Amino acid sequence: MRIVMKFGGVSVKDGKNILHCANLVKKFSEGNEIVVVVSAMSGVTDSLIKAANKCCSEPSAGYIKMFIAEMMKKHYEAIEYAVRNEEVKAKVISATERLLDELEKVLLGISYLGELTRRSEDYIVSFGERLLAPIFSATLLSIGVDSVALTGGDAGILTDKNYGRAKPIPGVYNTIKSRLEPLLTIKKTVPVVTGFIGATDDGNITTLGRGGSDFTATILAAALDADEVWLWKEVDGIMTCDPKYVPNAKVIPEISYQEAMELSHFGAKILHPRALEPVMRKNIPVRIKNTFNPDSPGTVIGSRTEETTDIVKALSLITNAGIVNVSGAGFDFAEIMSEVFRRLADEKVNVIMVAQSSSELNLSIVVDSRDLDKAYKTLKKLENGNIKVDKLLDIAVISAVGSGMAGTPGVAGKIFSALGRNKINVIMISQSCSEFNVSFVVDNKDGVSAVRVVHDEFKLGD
Repeated sequence: MRIVMKFGGVSVKDGKNILHCANLVKKFSEGNEIVVVVSAMSGVTDSLIKAANKCCSEPSAGYIKMFIAEMMKKHYEAIEYAVRNEEVKAKVISATERLLDELEKVLLGISYLGELTRRSEDYIVSFGERLLAPIFSATLLSIGVDSVALTGGDAGILTDKNYGRAKPIPGVYNTIKSRLEPLLTIKKTVPVVTGFIGATDDGNITTLGRGGSDFTATILAAALDADEVWLWKEVDGIMTCDPKYVPNAKVIPEISYQEAMELSHFGAKILHPRALEPVMRKNIPVRIKNTFNPDSPGTVIGSRTEETTDIVKALSLITNAGIVNVSGAGFDFAEIMSEVFRRLADEKVNVIMVAQSSSELNLSIVVDSRDLDKAYKTLKKLENGNIKVDKLLDIAVISAVGSGMAGTPGVAGKIFSALGRNKINVIMISQSCSEFNVSFVVDNKDGVSAVRVVHDEFKLGD
């Protein structure tokens, strides 16, 4: 089998975990061709973003020195534990020092200029993965698995120049295949590829958005015609709801691509929202597995699922979102809608959910709280005597997902009756034409209560 495995976050937070993950690769490499994708060590990406912003707003050479020292300590300790071969260890320490020296110069440049562009931010946050990939590859080498570390650009993930949310350009799959296929079939080595990052055709580093390492794994899988993608997480699989909100949530053994995409779009953090697009076209299964419970079968995401009596299969919750509302009378609503979404696209605002009144005099748009002010300001420019734009803060979005909802009458009624009995007010409702999804908005303070009420109503924890 040809398998693309992705590790990240808590899975590789320290040397002990890195060695554990490397041993998993060794175990499954017997008789299989493996490509590994890695995220940054836990907390590193957030630290890099914080450092970049601090250097821009409060320049301090002393702070930069201290930050680089902390990064060196974190990665040096991981190398000391995970890489047992002294020759290999010396090489990866040298490579780490070179990368951190480069990072220090970049941060000094940001502090001198007092400006942080999206391109510069992508370059800075890429260091998390660029530091980890050589360490993971060196760990594999030290336990007897031939390996080579590659950046996303080295592996052929070429993207557009939409820094922060870059997309692969046409022809990228052929490029990836030409670069990685010989490593697998001729050199019999395990490529360790940096997740999350790619490169423009002229060599500038880009990122695919937070959580983009999942997307990297599925892009590589599609390019290489892999048999499966294994996304190693810290949970046993996709659950009926985030156990942080619903303690009695349970693992779902199988789920369809479309159900998983609906969940990821509406806040389930188990997957990058675009991660399934590449593998759906080639019907490549994606398996969610637990790094620390590897014998658990996990959740399989594919084109077919077992027959189920579950009407609602899972719930997701997005907290701290906002609504921008466009309303008025006496104008061409289709024209206004076109202008609204053009402006939001120009500002790179991610739209979570949309609802339109039957009178065509009101358009409500749910966005992430980080995009709310940007969305509000750009749409506020549409105001005139006929059009009014306002916003609503602190709302939560709950989404009920399941293929069993299609053709089943009364699902929405059951949801809203349960919410009504529990005195939870619904602000906004949306349902997809596929009938796989019913989403609704409540006050943020009611978000957790609402998701628990619906979870109990459909007995998802039983």
